[in-house]
Amino acid sequence: MRILYINPKSSIPFITTLSVLLLLSFIHDIAKAQVASDEAEHITVFYEEGRYGGWPANIGMWNWDDEILVGFIEAEYRQTDGFHTYDRSTARTRLARSLDGGYTWTIEDAYERGHTARAFDHELPDDIAVAPKKLKEKIDFTHQDFIMTLRFEDTFHRGPTHFYYSYNRGKKWEGPYRFPNLYSPGNASRTDYIIHGEHDLSVFLTMTKVNGREGRVAHARTTDGGLNWEIVSWLGLEPAGFDIMPSSVRLSPTEILTVIRTRTGDSFDLLTAYLSEDSGESWKQVRNPVADAGRGGSPPALIKMEDGRLALAYAFRSEYGSRICLRISSDNGRTWSDEIPLRLGDGANRDVGYPRIVQRPDGKLVVVYYWNNALRDPSNPYRYIGATIFDPENWK
Repeated sequence: MRILYINPKSSIPFITTLSVLLLLSFIHDIAKAQVASDEAEHITVFYEEGRYGGWPANIGMWNWDDEILVGFIEAEYRQTDGFHTYDRSTARTRLARSLDGGYTWTIEDAYERGHTARAFDHELPDDIAVAPKKLKEKIDFTHQDFIMTLRFEDTFHRGPTHFYYSYNRGKKWEGPYRFPNLYSPGNASRTDYIIHGEHDLSVFLTMTKVNGREGRVAHARTTDGGLNWEIVSWLGLEPAGFDIMPSSVRLSPTEILTVIRTRTGDSFDLLTAYLSEDSGESWKQVRNPVADAGRGGSPPALIKMEDGRLALAYAFRSEYGSRICLRISSDNGRTWSDEIPLRLGDGANRDVGYPRIVQRPDGKLVVVYYWNNALRDPSNPYRYIGATIFDPENWK
C-alpha cells in the first residue's frame, strides 16, 4: 500500500521512503524483463505461406551438444471459426533438425523416417498406415543416441497411445509399438520420460478419467526394456477439470519434479507441480510454478540446467497478444522467479505455444514453439514454428 503524508506547510503530498523503494524495485524488475526480452534471439524453424505449423510439445525435442531435433505438425492453412486454422485431414508429422545450436534448420518427413502409424494430426491414409504392434525385443534406454516419442491416436480424450524409439538420433525410428491402457479407460499421452538404467525407464502419462475425458497424470515404469509396463503411482486425485501433458526432471537419485498443465473445473488454466522423494512411488503437491497461463493454458517445458537451476518455459495465451515466458528456480521448484518474457509484442493471438526446451553446451537455452503474427494489420495469418535462444545467466 502506498502511504501519503501531507506537509502542513504545503498542499503537495510526498511519498514515503518505503513507497519509493517499492516503486524503484518494480521499475528495476521491468527493466530486467525488458533486457531479457531484448537479448533473446528469435529464429524461424519452419514457415511456409499457406501452411500451418504447430504443437512441438506433442512430439518431443532432444539434443546432442549443438545438434537439436524437434517434432511438429504441418498442415494446410484453412480459415475457420474455431481456435486452430488448419485442415486436419492434411496434418502430418515433421521433424526439424539443427546442427548449429538452433540457428539454421532442415525439415525432415517423419513418415519417411519411420513414423508409419496414423496418429492424431498425423492423418495417414489407410493404404500406407501401419497398425501398432507389440514390442518383442528389449530396448536399451542407455544407448548414447536413444530417443523415444509417444503419440496418441483418434482423440485427446481416450487415445490410444503408441510409441517409437530411435538409436540414431531420429534418423530412423523403430515402431510403431502399442502402449497399453493400463486398466484405464484410455491413454492419450505425449513424450515425457526419465531413464533409470539399461532396461529401466519411467514415463509420465495423460490418462482418461472415469467420465471418458482427459485427463489425469500417471507414472508408469518398465524394468524389462519396454516389454511390460505398470502404473507405479498417480499424481494427485482425479481433477474436476484436467491434469495433462506433464514435464518431468530428476532432481537427485530419489527426487523427481513434475510440472503439469492444469485446468480447474471452472476452466481456469495454470501450471501445477508435484514432487516425489521416493523415485516416483508417491507424490506431494508443491508450489504452483505459474498461477495463470492465460486463456486456453499452456503445457510446460521443464529442464534442469547444468548449473543445477530449473528452467520452465511456457506460453501465456491471450486474444490480445500472447507471449512466450520463462521462470527459473534455484531451489528445486520450492520457489520460482517472476515471469521472464522471452517473446511478446509482435501480434500473436492465442493459437500459440506448446514449447519444448533444451540447453546447449555454451549454457544458452533453446525454446521451440509455434507462433503467429495474426493480430498485426497487415500481416500473414499463418502459424509457424519459432525458436528463441536465450542466456539464462542474464537472469539471476
